Amino acid sequence: MRKDKSLTKSTAKDRLFDWFIYTYLILISIVTLYPFLNVIAISFNESVDTVRGGIHIWPRSFTLDNYIEIFKYDNLITGFINSTTRTIIGTILGVISSAMVAYTLSRADFQGRKLFSMIIVLTMYFSGGLIPGYMLIRDLGLINSYLVYIIPGLVNAFNIIIVRSFIDGLPYALQESAKIDGANDFMIFWKIIMPLCKPVLATIALFVAVMHWNSWFDTYLYNSMNENLTTLQYELMKILQNTSVGSTDPNGMKGMTGDQLKAFVSPESIKMAISVVTIVPILVVYPFVQKYFVQGMTIGAVKS
Repeated sequence: MRKDKSLTKSTAKDRLFDWFIYTYLILISIVTLYPFLNVIAISFNESVDTVRGGIHIWPRSFTLDNYIEIFKYDNLITGFINSTTRTIIGTILGVISSAMVAYTLSRADFQGRKLFSMIIVLTMYFSGGLIPGYMLIRDLGLINSYLVYIIPGLVNAFNIIIVRSFIDGLPYALQESAKIDGANDFMIFWKIIMPLCKPVLATIALFVAVMHWNSWFDTYLYNSMNENLTTLQYELMKILQNTSVGSTDPNGMKGMTGDQLKAFVSPESIKMAISVVTIVPILVVYPFVQKYFVQGMTIGAVKS
């Protein structure tokens, strides 16, 4: 039986192309993962050894002292609790608030749709600035208050635009049929729109959660005098600033005794340990949200 030469040639080209793709993806994966592995390696490496450099993806002198140094601070647990509760409450209320505004703006029978949409978009390009913002928070009585973490971030213009665009792509006949069955606007929003918007809501939920989790400047501005309202990121920032370093140059350590070298903590090690503490909670949450990203892409493909 004779073999088709064209078929054999085509198969060889396909295999060569597949190997090229696999090689390219492996290189991209290495380039992407290396910074994270380097951060983890330095965070688990001894500070004195870190100053010498040359650490890549594996700690040369393994230690937990960098993390122990971080968790010595008393307010860290309080900051962790406040950041966690702030992230949970702020994300839930922020997503619901943005979705409600987006649903209202998506309604064709809303008379002020264009006007309010323009006003919301303008807030993305123009702001009052830091001082007027502080004066507003002060006049609202939110200084030294836990609500300063929640209320200012309830509605986000960018998130509203994303959700409204997604709702505009849903069949309007669903809302009309629900009205015929006697459903009011709130029931339509909660029972029909919200379940269908899970992919986009999960996306903006991740945005809002990361914003709340990484935020520290509002704590510095409004609640820095109240230790009970501190946040994890603010405490980590203070730890980084207060890290005792003589110099990041190995020559600056020549005059240190053995005990001083043992107690020495480099800012680089603390910085990397702080980065790991900050990133891990987001990495834990992301896999639960990822399926909605895939679902959203699938819906977009079907619509196309």
